[in-house]
Amino acid sequence: MSTRTTSIIVLSLIAFTVLAGILLWGQLPEQMASHWNANDEVDGYMSKFWGVFMMPLITLGMFALFAVIPNIDPLKANIAQFRGVFNWFIIFIAVFMLYVHGLTLAWSLGYQNFKMSTVMLPFLGILFIFIGYMLKRARRNFFIGIRTPWTLSSDIVWDKTHQLGSVLFMFSGAMAIIGSFFGGMFAFWLLFTPLMISVIATIIYSYILYRKETRV
Repeated sequence: MSTRTTSIIVLSLIAFTVLAGILLWGQLPEQMASHWNANDEVDGYMSKFWGVFMMPLITLGMFALFAVIPNIDPLKANIAQFRGVFNWFIIFIAVFMLYVHGLTLAWSLGYQNFKMSTVMLPFLGILFIFIGYMLKRARRNFFIGIRTPWTLSSDIVWDKTHQLGSVLFMFSGAMAIIGSFFGGMFAFWLLFTPLMISVIATIIYSYILYRKETRV
């Protein structure tokens, strides 16, 4: 996926979402649901203006950040080696954000015969699986990947840590998809527990690898 095509796709999705919000404005309530707890119950609201425009604005801000990162990283030549995969990641993130926004709009329009965790977790699981795929191909840089002091100091530590991280994040994604069949707190723990283990494990593993390398 080229960077130009990525930009066109993401900006088109954001524009379509904003247009949809404007067209649905008159049908939306003044207070829109904005947050669901682990039991799939609404426990937060926001004004209609922010309910319609906040998520597209956040997505636009994230896209701008992702567009800048490859150009300011001192190791941008390394990012160029997996830029195609990173561009797909940008699209996945944008689609996920706007998908959640679409669910929020649907709920506020009265279509409430679904559990947020059930419809959101499969997509989140797929996103984690793709992140795992990207980690395997990521090269050492300061912004994208598992960035610990030890991975940033060594290509060998970076590569081995990301090989482990790839497997763990894919596993976390699979657990999130399985959790979508249950919903509620059980789904939350199936998502949260593997993810936290993955983060902690990769940090510890990168330190162990670094210690081994520096002892040689």
